[in-house]
Amino acid sequence: MITPALPAAREAGRRTASVDESITAWALAARGGDPDAVDRFVRALHRDVVRYVAHLSADPQAADDLAQDTFLRALGSLHRFEGRSSARAWLLSIARRAVIDSLRYAATRPRPADLPDWRPTAERVQPRGLPGFEDGIALLDLLAALPDERREAFVLTQLTGLPYAEAAEISGCPVGTVRSRVARARATLITLLAEADTSPAPAA
Repeated sequence: MITPALPAAREAGRRTASVDESITAWALAARGGDPDAVDRFVRALHRDVVRYVAHLSADPQAADDLAQDTFLRALGSLHRFEGRSSARAWLLSIARRAVIDSLRYAATRPRPADLPDWRPTAERVQPRGLPGFEDGIALLDLLAALPDERREAFVLTQLTGLPYAEAAEISGCPVGTVRSRVARARATLITLLAEADTSPAPAA
Protein backbone atom coordinates (compact mmCIF):
# COMPACT_ATOMS: atom_id res chain seq x y z
CA MET A 1 0.00 0.00 0.00
CA ILE A 2 1.29 3.45 -0.85
CA THR A 3 1.25 5.85 2.08
CA PRO A 4 1.04 9.60 1.51
CA ALA A 5 3.82 10.54 3.92
CA LEU A 6 7.54 10.41 3.10
CA PRO A 7 9.97 9.85 5.95
CA ALA A 8 11.55 13.15 4.90
CA ALA A 9 8.16 14.85 5.07
CA ARG A 10 7.51 13.45 8.54
CA GLU A 11 10.96 14.59 9.64
CA ALA A 12 10.35 18.05 8.20
CA GLY A 13 7.04 18.19 10.04
CA ARG A 14 8.83 17.49 13.34
CA ARG A 15 11.35 20.26 12.88
CA THR A 16 10.93 22.90 15.51
CA ALA A 17 11.60 26.60 15.42
CA SER A 18 14.64 26.00 17.62
CA VAL A 19 16.27 23.90 14.87
CA ASP A 20 15.92 26.69 12.32
CA GLU A 21 17.17 29.12 14.94
CA SER A 22 20.26 26.96 15.42
CA ILE A 23 20.93 26.83 11.69
CA THR A 24 20.49 30.59 11.45
CA ALA A 25 22.87 31.03 14.38
CA TRP A 26 25.45 28.89 12.57
CA ALA A 27 25.09 31.06 9.48
CA LEU A 28 25.64 34.20 11.56
CA ALA A 29 28.66 32.62 13.26
CA ALA A 30 30.00 31.54 9.87
CA ARG A 31 29.67 35.15 8.76
CA GLY A 32 32.03 35.99 11.59
CA GLY A 33 34.62 33.52 10.32
CA ASP A 34 33.91 30.44 12.48
CA PRO A 35 34.97 27.43 10.34
CA ASP A 36 33.06 24.95 12.53
CA ALA A 37 29.89 26.98 12.05
CA VAL A 38 30.45 26.96 8.27
CA ASP A 39 30.67 23.16 8.33
CA ARG A 40 27.54 22.81 10.47
CA PHE A 41 25.61 25.24 8.27
CA VAL A 42 26.52 23.40 5.06
CA ARG A 43 25.86 19.95 6.49
CA ALA A 44 22.49 20.97 7.93
CA LEU A 45 21.13 22.31 4.65
CA HIS A 46 22.97 20.37 1.94
CA ARG A 47 20.25 17.78 1.48
CA ASP A 48 17.47 20.38 1.26
CA VAL A 49 19.42 22.31 -1.37
CA VAL A 50 20.16 19.23 -3.50
CA ARG A 51 16.52 18.15 -3.38
CA TYR A 52 15.28 21.63 -4.26
CA VAL A 53 17.64 22.20 -7.20
CA ALA A 54 16.93 18.67 -8.44
CA HIS A 55 13.26 19.61 -8.49
CA LEU A 56 13.77 22.96 -10.21
CA SER A 57 16.46 22.02 -12.70
CA ALA A 58 15.70 20.48 -16.06
CA ASP A 59 19.14 18.85 -15.86
CA PRO A 60 19.33 16.50 -12.86
CA GLN A 61 22.91 15.61 -13.74
CA ALA A 62 23.84 19.15 -12.73
CA ALA A 63 22.12 19.05 -9.31
CA ASP A 64 25.35 18.53 -7.37
CA ASP A 65 27.06 21.31 -9.30
CA LEU A 66 24.09 23.62 -8.69
CA ALA A 67 24.17 22.82 -4.98
CA GLN A 68 27.88 23.59 -4.87
CA ASP A 69 27.27 26.85 -6.74
CA THR A 70 24.53 27.70 -4.26
CA PHE A 71 26.81 27.28 -1.26
CA LEU A 72 29.64 29.18 -2.93
CA ARG A 73 27.28 32.07 -3.58
CA ALA A 74 25.92 31.89 -0.05
CA LEU A 75 29.31 31.78 1.63
CA GLY A 76 30.44 34.66 -0.55
CA SER A 77 27.49 36.79 0.53
CA LEU A 78 27.24 35.76 4.20
CA HIS A 79 28.45 39.24 5.16
CA ARG A 80 25.06 40.52 3.92
CA PHE A 81 22.99 37.96 5.85
CA GLU A 82 21.48 39.59 8.94
CA GLY A 83 19.16 36.80 10.12
CA ARG A 84 15.93 38.64 9.31
CA SER A 85 14.63 35.41 7.75
CA SER A 86 15.72 31.86 8.49
CA ALA A 87 19.03 30.80 7.00
CA ARG A 88 17.23 27.96 5.22
CA ALA A 89 14.83 30.30 3.42
CA TRP A 90 17.70 32.63 2.56
CA LEU A 91 19.76 29.76 1.16
CA LEU A 92 16.90 28.30 -0.90
CA SER A 93 16.35 31.75 -2.42
CA ILE A 94 19.97 31.67 -3.53
CA ALA A 95 19.48 28.13 -4.86
CA ARG A 96 16.50 29.31 -6.92
CA ARG A 97 18.57 32.11 -8.46
CA ALA A 98 21.40 29.68 -9.19
CA VAL A 99 19.02 27.38 -11.07
CA ILE A 100 17.47 30.29 -12.99
CA ASP A 101 20.92 31.55 -13.98
CA SER A 102 21.90 28.04 -15.05
CA LEU A 103 18.75 27.64 -17.18
CA ARG A 104 19.30 31.04 -18.79
CA TYR A 105 22.88 30.11 -19.61
CA ALA A 106 21.81 26.71 -20.96
CA ALA A 107 19.19 28.41 -23.15
CA THR A 108 21.95 30.24 -25.01
CA ARG A 109 23.81 27.00 -25.80
CA PRO A 110 22.66 24.08 -27.97
CA ARG A 111 21.74 20.97 -26.01
CA PRO A 112 23.30 17.80 -27.47
CA ALA A 113 20.38 15.62 -26.38
CA ASP A 114 17.32 15.59 -24.15
CA LEU A 115 18.17 14.70 -20.57
CA PRO A 116 15.96 12.80 -18.13
CA ASP A 117 13.86 14.75 -15.69
CA TRP A 118 14.63 15.68 -12.08
CA ARG A 119 13.32 12.47 -10.54
CA PRO A 120 16.50 10.30 -10.70
CA THR A 121 18.47 12.88 -8.74
CA ALA A 122 15.63 13.38 -6.29
CA GLU A 123 15.59 9.62 -5.77
CA ARG A 124 19.34 9.54 -5.19
CA VAL A 125 19.11 12.01 -2.31
CA GLN A 126 16.46 9.95 -0.54
CA PRO A 127 17.81 7.88 2.39
CA ARG A 128 17.99 4.25 1.33
CA GLY A 129 17.37 1.19 3.43
CA LEU A 130 14.84 2.92 5.68
CA PRO A 131 11.20 1.99 6.30
CA GLY A 132 8.99 3.81 3.84
CA PHE A 133 11.72 4.36 1.22
CA GLU A 134 9.76 2.63 -1.55
CA ASP A 135 6.70 4.72 -0.67
CA GLY A 136 8.87 7.80 -0.97
CA ILE A 137 9.93 6.85 -4.49
CA ALA A 138 6.28 6.20 -5.38
CA LEU A 139 5.35 9.66 -4.12
CA LEU A 140 8.13 11.22 -6.22
CA ASP A 141 6.52 9.59 -9.26
CA LEU A 142 3.15 11.05 -8.28
CA LEU A 143 4.68 14.50 -7.78
CA ALA A 144 5.72 14.45 -11.43
CA ALA A 145 2.03 14.57 -12.36
CA LEU A 146 1.59 17.95 -10.66
CA PRO A 147 1.90 21.29 -12.51
CA ASP A 148 5.29 22.90 -11.89
CA GLU A 149 4.07 25.69 -9.60
CA ARG A 150 2.03 23.34 -7.40
CA ARG A 151 4.91 20.86 -7.22
CA GLU A 152 7.33 23.62 -6.16
CA ALA A 153 4.96 24.81 -3.43
CA PHE A 154 4.50 21.24 -2.18
CA VAL A 155 8.24 20.50 -2.20
CA LEU A 156 9.09 23.71 -0.34
CA THR A 157 6.46 23.36 2.38
CA GLN A 158 5.95 19.60 2.73
CA LEU A 159 9.35 18.12 1.87
CA THR A 160 11.78 20.81 3.00
CA GLY A 161 9.45 22.02 5.76
CA LEU A 162 9.49 25.74 5.05
CA PRO A 163 6.73 27.92 6.52
CA TYR A 164 4.26 29.18 3.92
CA ALA A 165 5.47 32.76 4.28
CA GLU A 166 9.06 31.79 3.51
CA ALA A 167 7.99 29.57 0.61
CA ALA A 168 6.04 32.52 -0.78
CA GLU A 169 9.11 34.74 -0.47
CA ILE A 170 11.22 32.22 -2.39
CA SER A 171 8.58 31.68 -5.08
CA GLY A 172 7.83 35.39 -5.45
CA CYS A 173 4.09 35.11 -4.88
CA PRO A 174 1.55 35.84 -2.11
CA VAL A 175 1.21 33.46 0.84
CA GLY A 176 -2.38 32.75 -0.16
CA THR A 177 -1.21 31.57 -3.57
CA VAL A 178 1.23 29.12 -1.97
CA ARG A 179 -1.52 27.80 0.33
CA SER A 180 -3.83 27.34 -2.65
CA ARG A 181 -1.16 25.53 -4.66
CA VAL A 182 -0.35 23.20 -1.77
CA ALA A 183 -4.03 22.46 -1.15
CA ARG A 184 -4.58 21.63 -4.82
CA ALA A 185 -1.41 19.53 -4.90
CA ARG A 186 -2.60 17.58 -1.85
CA ALA A 187 -6.02 17.01 -3.40
CA THR A 188 -4.44 15.70 -6.59
CA LEU A 189 -2.01 13.45 -4.69
CA ILE A 190 -4.82 12.04 -2.52
CA THR A 191 -6.80 11.20 -5.66
CA LEU A 192 -3.78 9.56 -7.30
CA LEU A 193 -2.96 7.60 -4.14
CA ALA A 194 -6.54 6.38 -3.89
CA GLU A 195 -6.46 5.30 -7.51
CA ALA A 196 -3.17 3.47 -6.94
CA ASP A 197 -4.55 1.65 -3.90
CA THR A 198 -7.69 0.49 -5.72
CA SER A 199 -5.95 -0.52 -8.96
CA PRO A 200 -5.92 -4.31 -9.47
CA ALA A 201 -2.53 -5.97 -9.12
CA PRO A 202 -0.92 -7.06 -12.41
CA ALA A 203 -1.40 -10.68 -13.35
CA ALA A 204 1.51 -12.98 -12.61
